[in-house]
Amino acid sequence: MTTVRITLPDQLAQEAMQAGLLSEPALEKLLREQLQARRQDGFFAALERMERTPEPPAMSPEEMAEEIRAMREERRARAAG
Repeated sequence: MTTVRITLPDQLAQEAMQAGLLSEPALEKLLREQLQARRQDGFFAALERMERTPEPPAMSPEEMAEEIRAMREERRARAAG
């Protein structure tokens, strides 16, 4: 376990204590909720960035076949060493 010491304005500390927010279980719950919210915010921000990124044009069947052929050639060359 880690001990954390924080400094709060007196008024805020008194209100938080009266509300039961400074107990270990309450602080743990608050911190876990904030961490989860930040992870979710990061996830949605990444989704938004992905939506703004233009998709490359679709490959034709011929282009796909050429890519596959080139990949197979490259693998054969590596295997032959």
